[in-house]
Amino acid sequence: MIPALLANIKRAWRKLRGWRRISFTSGGLVFSIGALAVGFAAMNTGNNLLYLLLGSMLGFITVSGWLSEQAIWKLSIERHLPRAVTVGQPMRLGYHVRNLKRWLPSLTVEIFEEGLPQSAFLAHVPAGGTAEARSTNRFVRRGIYPLSTVTLSTAFPFGMFLKQRDIEIAGEVVVWPRCDRPVRTPSPGGGRIPRLGVSARGAAGTTGEYRSLRAYRPGDDPRDIHWRSSARLREPVIREYERDGAETCWMCLDTRAEPTDASEVAVEVAASLAARAIAEGRPVALAAGDVVIEPGEGPGQLERILDVLARVDFLPTNPAPSPPVDPASCVLVCVEGGSGFGDVLAVGGDAQLDPEEAA
Repeated sequence: MIPALLANIKRAWRKLRGWRRISFTSGGLVFSIGALAVGFAAMNTGNNLLYLLLGSMLGFITVSGWLSEQAIWKLSIERHLPRAVTVGQPMRLGYHVRNLKRWLPSLTVEIFEEGLPQSAFLAHVPAGGTAEARSTNRFVRRGIYPLSTVTLSTAFPFGMFLKQRDIEIAGEVVVWPRCDRPVRTPSPGGGRIPRLGVSARGAAGTTGEYRSLRAYRPGDDPRDIHWRSSARLREPVIREYERDGAETCWMCLDTRAEPTDASEVAVEVAASLAARAIAEGRPVALAAGDVVIEPGEGPGQLERILDVLARVDFLPTNPAPSPPVDPASCVLVCVEGGSGFGDVLAVGGDAQLDPEEAA
């Protein structure tokens, strides 16, 4: 009974609050205090000029309030969200605003989103017409960011009062983890637990048939460097094998850890491995907790994996990853290490995000 009553009160308050809000700007507060002072002086002295001045000031306040009301009255708005955004990358949020008034335009309207620091601005929306506005925001952490309220705000025409109106529009922003972190090339079958920068690839010849040479990437096994070609080109190149471009890359993300910077680094490592496999044309699959993404290729598969990684929560009580294949053929990405998998990439409990992400 009581929770339902509180919920009804909350909804009624939000509806009442969302209808209109008005507040003084610093200039409007000074002007209103001045009008009160002029009115007090006029009543005490009976001076007609003071009464005339008081009437002008009150008329000025009335006109300001009416015009600001017209600026945000009868405006409909649609929000256009991107499919997703990557941590640290700019997210451009679009708004389509329609003025439903027949005769009056709307001027100098600012659009705010609850939970987002940056706003969009509309200088002019013609009567019966439409206008587009955009804001740009950045996210420093992956995750799901719900959006619920769009606020229309204006101080038009004289900057004396700030009038606001809330419009409920449900939505969410999906923030993917970075997928460009330098990570060594895993080699399922070794079962060792090196740190991120250490190679665990087996001896030459165990990776399959030779295919071609390619430029060295941070994290590649130095034993695969083709020294003669590297000397001729004056930059390191490595041998690439047929097996690297054909077999499925099964990744298992162990979410049994505290939600710290190290766990976020583990998510970025998994995302980077998936992006690399997709770029190489290899099938990739993911097991994270009780969620399993079956093998697939192409940008769509990468988006599915990034969607899951954006929603992953770390808790010590989470279930262990359970891939539907032999764990010995999988790569485990974790914070502190594990056993029973073909290869293990442990980021370490002291791993830190980049400074711009941790800000």
